[in-house]
Amino acid sequence: MRMIALLSALALATTGCAAFSDNSGAGDGPIQVAAAFYPLQYVTQRVAGDLATVENLTQPGKEPHDLELTIKETAEIVDAGLVVYESGFQPTVDDAIDQNSTGDVLDVADVVHLVPFREHGVDSDETDPHFWQDPLRLADVGDAVAKQLSKIDPDHAHDYETNAADLRSDLETLDRDYANGLTGCARDTIVVSHDAFGYLQKYGLTMEAILGLSPDSEPTPADLARLQDLIGKDGITTVFSETLVSRASADALARDMGVRSEVLDPIEGLSDQTSGEDYLSLMRSNLSALEQANGC
Repeated sequence: MRMIALLSALALATTGCAAFSDNSGAGDGPIQVAAAFYPLQYVTQRVAGDLATVENLTQPGKEPHDLELTIKETAEIVDAGLVVYESGFQPTVDDAIDQNSTGDVLDVADVVHLVPFREHGVDSDETDPHFWQDPLRLADVGDAVAKQLSKIDPDHAHDYETNAADLRSDLETLDRDYANGLTGCARDTIVVSHDAFGYLQKYGLTMEAILGLSPDSEPTPADLARLQDLIGKDGITTVFSETLVSRASADALARDMGVRSEVLDPIEGLSDQTSGEDYLSLMRSNLSALEQANGC
């Protein structure tokens, strides 16, 4: 931690007055914003438009749960006029912000209502960080970003508010499409690789995960036996793996049960295969996959 602070101090010293100007919102150039991972980058860029430069601290293809910041990414936190992150989701980001941020900070965990992680229908002491699976919660983040940017750059407050309203309109349409598309399905249970989709339960789905909240954990024989029984009993047609992590556990379960193995994107980050997509298009792809799997 001392090394991070030392390197960050060096980065601050080399950026000098330009960094101070950006942080104050008084410079002629765009505001520098650091977003901790892709959904936050997407929202912030939609709200900021051309008035800010938004850098993603989690590089494409990297799993955000396991992020280790480089010197460059730590310097981006130092130089940012605004850092947008979710406390508790990426501990290294939390530590770097506590030690090195010099501008404004927006913790989206203070904006959205995080629900408890549920395992086999029972609430745990942990909260589920994957709130962006609910478009309306993501819209609330957009409003908060607009408010924060307006504080930094009051001359363009109307632009930020207008962009946030446009984003909310898109996300409300997406929310309605999910509600309508997942009504009247033949099945309502989804088997996924890790528990990144709990917020979709608002649409009447039941989520069963091979792994827990961490995509790096390993399923126990008891977990696999329970899921095998569930797949056979409920007539589940599909086991969903995901991008950015290994498909091995999901593929093996699907193969053993003679059902399809498909991908459901948790949209934690973009990959080489999804680099041309965005949050809205990936959410709609997920909706189509869910409709097909559950006979909607």
